[in-house]
Amino acid sequence: MANKKYTVMLGLLGLISTASFAQEVTTVETTTTTTTTTPVNLHKTYVGTDADNAWVYNSEMVKNADQQNRFVTDAYPYPAKPRNMWELSLGVGPSFLISSIDPTLGYGATFSLRKAVGHVFSIRPQYGFHIMYGHDYRARTSALSATPYLHNYRTNMHQGSLDLLASLNAISGYRGNSKVDWYLLAGYSFNSARVGVNVDGGQKLAGVTGSRSDIRSKVKDAFSSEDNPFLSLEDNKRYETIVLDRGDGSRSNAVGSEDRINRHGLNYGMGVAFKVSPRFNIGVEQKFTTVLNNSDILAGLAVQPQGRNATVSSTQLKFNFNLGSSARAIEPLWWVNPNNYVYSELKSTKPLPDADGDGVTDQFDLEPNTPAGCAVDTRGRSLDTDGDGVPDCRDKQVVTPNTWFPVDADGVGTDPCCNQAPVVVAADCAITSLPSVTFSGSSVNLSSGAESALANAASQLNANPNCKVKVVAYGSSNKRAQQLSWDRANVVRNYLVERQGISESRIIFQYGNDGNANAVDLYPTTEEGPSTVPAPFPHLQKS
Repeated sequence: MANKKYTVMLGLLGLISTASFAQEVTTVETTTTTTTTTPVNLHKTYVGTDADNAWVYNSEMVKNADQQNRFVTDAYPYPAKPRNMWELSLGVGPSFLISSIDPTLGYGATFSLRKAVGHVFSIRPQYGFHIMYGHDYRARTSALSATPYLHNYRTNMHQGSLDLLASLNAISGYRGNSKVDWYLLAGYSFNSARVGVNVDGGQKLAGVTGSRSDIRSKVKDAFSSEDNPFLSLEDNKRYETIVLDRGDGSRSNAVGSEDRINRHGLNYGMGVAFKVSPRFNIGVEQKFTTVLNNSDILAGLAVQPQGRNATVSSTQLKFNFNLGSSARAIEPLWWVNPNNYVYSELKSTKPLPDADGDGVTDQFDLEPNTPAGCAVDTRGRSLDTDGDGVPDCRDKQVVTPNTWFPVDADGVGTDPCCNQAPVVVAADCAITSLPSVTFSGSSVNLSSGAESALANAASQLNANPNCKVKVVAYGSSNKRAQQLSWDRANVVRNYLVERQGISESRIIFQYGNDGNANAVDLYPTTEEGPSTVPAPFPHLQKS
């Protein structure tokens, strides 16, 4: 009978598997056709690698389309979570009950649905049906029989469970999507069983003697043979005594009818699945369920007032099918390595264009055609220390007094006292440019990058003792902005003096200028100026 059941179940699974592969082929063809006609405004997010046939999905395939739109426009750092398919699973395999009675292998079948919570965790409601047997080797008496008998039982169990599964190898930094899913499981189950004991046959077998293995062997032969010296055909085909959960005084916590034994249980186990295609995989799972509250009654032991808990062991061969449209969902997330997206982005990253080669990318360059060799500020504009309109790289008089304006094409002004051009003296400072530093938000703390830039500036100043440095901070819109500008200039000044050993007399302190409030620019100069000034609004001072 068992062989016929296995044959029927495997036949049905084969039909379902064939239908699944047919669905897969149809889906692939449909997807291919759709891809060629997809509008060009696809919101791309790669969750696979080229070798894994990376999924590319648009805003219809994510749960939060707004987040996805913000992500692709660089307004948000994280892509939206994609919709992913449910997994339907059909399982079949051996089952047995671990209890005070030696178990004999039975069989069971399961039906479940699994849904990913993330790339590691998933939830799975499951229904299972198990038929389990046990044959004792010790004669006993009980409320079932005052005459000694060998205890032989059959348990038919319905099991509804909810499990949390944790995939162990979904995430990796060294490969694409995994072809194998190793997972652990834990959860809760409600178990309802009907237990029958062959008391009549057990009484006939009570006189069997020998070792434990000899007795068990003879009992198994008796129950499997239609022609045996111990049981009649009628006895062999039934377990006639039904164990009650209440009514015989041994149990008082029944739920439902008397001949049903209902208990809560705790599930635990592990499994592995092997991907056959994006739609189908095959797995093997070992699951244990420790049934609570004197559950040795599941083995028909109805008279022990303090029975031990029994454990159901179920080994299942599982046939798993992904459900849903590939146009609206990707495969379950435990098959997808989220690091694939990061690595694909790193691989495709190219240097940003910088047409004039001044070190500021075209995206932020306010002077896209800076002459070669000219030092620039953080916005890509040629440095013009004296503001005469001639960049320092072409200015023969780098620091021209305002009273000598206007200047000629070489940046040389006219001394008003003599109404003649001054003699141009070559500047003693050989430094052409110094780096700038930036701050984030309203912070006055130097980042590691800023400290590195200031160390570089100090190195140049130490190599050119005739050079001074003008520290220029920006922010003039209100009192708070002016004070923040002073704070930032002061932090840069103090770092150069206290950490890099630059003399205070070589620093010219300026703040509150119009410009990028988050930047502090450093200019090489030979002019004179104050090395520090009082804070304009000390009550707003941060540093």
